[in-house]
Amino acid sequence: MTYGLFGKLTAQPGRRDELVEILTGAAAALEADPGCLHYVVATSAEPDDIWVWEAWTDKAAHDASLEPPEVREVITRAMPLIAGMSGSTEVDIVGGKGLPA
Repeated sequence: MTYGLFGKLTAQPGRRDELVEILTGAAAALEADPGCLHYVVATSAEPDDIWVWEAWTDKAAHDASLEPPEVREVITRAMPLIAGMSGSTEVDIVGGKGLPA
């Protein structure tokens, strides 16, 4: 079953755009990862909130994506900009437009 993750990050006050830039840069790097089906970064009306939606072929592909040195470097750059992670939900994706059956 396709593995998914929905997460909400809260950026340090006034640093959301900087964190979004790092996260969208990570999305560009994931273009070459065959296990990553979707990695979407979004903002809302709340000035410091960022939402991330991920879809992977399976959980193992997601976990493996966190190991390369360039990804570890992105995580290291992003961490000081994160004030909190108020929610993360793992899901089994059962279908939808643009996703494998």
